[in-house]
Amino acid sequence: MILKKFVALIVTICSFLHVYSQNTYAFFGSFNRDKNLEGIYVYELNTISGKLSRITTFKGILNPSFLTLSSDGKYVFACTESKTKNGGSVSSFEFNRENKTLTFINKQKSGGENPVYLTVHKNGKWLVNGNYTEGSVSVYPISENGKIEPFVQNFQFSEGSINPGRQERAHIHSAVFSPGYDYIFFPDLGADKIRSYQFNSENNEPLKPAEVPFTKTALGSGPRHFTFHPNEKFAYCIEEMGGAVSVYSYENGKLNNLQRISTHPEKYKNEYESSDIHISPDGKFLYASNRGNEDNIAIFSIQNNGILKTIGYQSTKGKHPRVFGLDPSGKFLITTNAGSGDVVVFKINSETGLLKKVGKKIKIKSVSCVQLRTY
Repeated sequence: MILKKFVALIVTICSFLHVYSQNTYAFFGSFNRDKNLEGIYVYELNTISGKLSRITTFKGILNPSFLTLSSDGKYVFACTESKTKNGGSVSSFEFNRENKTLTFINKQKSGGENPVYLTVHKNGKWLVNGNYTEGSVSVYPISENGKIEPFVQNFQFSEGSINPGRQERAHIHSAVFSPGYDYIFFPDLGADKIRSYQFNSENNEPLKPAEVPFTKTALGSGPRHFTFHPNEKFAYCIEEMGGAVSVYSYENGKLNNLQRISTHPEKYKNEYESSDIHISPDGKFLYASNRGNEDNIAIFSIQNNGILKTIGYQSTKGKHPRVFGLDPSGKFLITTNAGSGDVVVFKINSETGLLKKVGKKIKIKSVSCVQLRTY
């Protein structure tokens, strides 16, 4: 009896130590515009104070503007040579937590100029890239060692929409898997559509058009980033040009519009530059970033039926927030202010959803993206 209690105590202590020893890392991408300068930065996030401590950096690549991680956090994938004329590539890196190193593995052509968004299938075998400038999507196999193989599919889109200055043709701005990873969605800013494809990870060419190949958004809205609610019943799309979030019910690859709500206070009537969108892990709050005249995070509560209600707005304490992120625990929100070249950490009030700045700003020139992972 005593032995059993002792063993149970040891198991409890080991479990506590495992949880206590977890570390949360923030991976930052940037428009470094010079491969001789640092482009990717890794920091550790103190999940008590919100302080960021620099771990490692990487240089030797150009404009690693958007990052994503494999499901196990071992590999980092980056859109590289973004906004580079006649350029465009996707690159792979290995992150070693013990040695605190980021090591380049390889890169492949992006299949189009200006790659802007990457996503990885949960099984770690597939990488999908969206190219903005000419509106295309590329699909790559990933080897067991994190190496990106040449793309096996490349879809080119052409049609635009009503704004001749911004929507002269298709502009894919993100690529987001469905909760079940059996569909993938591509918001197309240029065509005012959310394109959808079935995804079969067992096929050599996993993408094929879905039964409903796209969902139309409001004309001139410019759909940009997209996310699903943790309950898997709802989806949300931020519209860059329209300055709004569209809410959809979701089932079996199909989106049904429920609501469209502004991300801006009434006093702002100018051209909008809405950017990114994320939901708290508990599913209670949605956050959306606005650039331009505002430079803020719009905060919404999420009702049981998926509908949003505006709570308020929080300045990002910098200029031109591009991509922001929430840590996996839902305690902190981190913004990347590309215009002012700084990173700001906010503590999330779990009851109200409101944000409070904590710690000191981190200076990263032309910082453009953050991804957070707990190990």
